[in-house]
Amino acid sequence: MSDKVVKSDEEWKSLLSPESYYVARQEGTERAFTGKYWDNHANGGYHCICCGSPLFHSRDKFESGSGWPSFTKPNSELVAEKEDLSLMMQRTEVHCENVMPT
Repeated sequence: MSDKVVKSDEEWKSLLSPESYYVARQEGTERAFTGKYWDNHANGGYHCICCGSPLFHSRDKFESGSGWPSFTKPNSELVAEKEDLSLMMQRTEVHCENVMPT
């Protein structure tokens, strides 16, 4: 397992776009059916935008109808799961443990 990536909020803000910062560092989300990966069918991996860890593979992606990328399993032990009951639905939210906000 890799070491946790530690950077200040200012460092993260300078490295990430405002939307990426919101999603990766503030547990935000894109609007359903709008992100560049929700309808992506290319073969390959999905990596953490902050540390580059491989988190999911396209072979494990499925259409959940949620409007967000959905996978049957992670590709890495670095994925932490969290129950999300917001937006009037139950989901399992995942984060990269290397950079998960504290």
